[in-house]
Amino acid sequence: MSTDTRRVIFVCTHNSARSQMAEGMLRAWGGDQFEVFSAGTEATRVRPEAVRVMDEIGVDISAHTSKSLEPFLGEPFSWLITVCDQAREACPTIPGVAQQAHWSIDDPSVVEGDKETRLTAFRVARDHLRDRIHMFTLAAGRDDLPQPEPQRIGGDPG
Repeated sequence: MSTDTRRVIFVCTHNSARSQMAEGMLRAWGGDQFEVFSAGTEATRVRPEAVRVMDEIGVDISAHTSKSLEPFLGEPFSWLITVCDQAREACPTIPGVAQQAHWSIDDPSVVEGDKETRLTAFRVARDHLRDRIHMFTLAAGRDDLPQPEPQRIGGDPG
């Protein structure tokens, strides 16, 4: 395996659940192949339901904080992955990122109902993200496939 670290940032609207869960999983399972971050088009807080359902699979995101995208502008990233449709619309392309992907994951924080109903929605989102993270680590972590060079977010595209 290569010693080159691939920098990945997950972006969602509020950086409160989906992008936080994706960051936590790739950090936990990607080993030293990836340097992982998450951000939102606006920062809020990490949802306690996200922390709880991640703990159920042995991934601790309790120390995560919600961040906006602005502090990451100008930093190099191999991958920018939006995990919600609103974030994709807010930043359909960011100059300088080598590869962009979009994973449409339903927002569990909009589900209403009792505690168990809400937790079920977070588990569904977590499980969809888990499947995508597993596939991403298999493909993006392979050294025999071409890898994008890290580029700066918001940098001059050419």
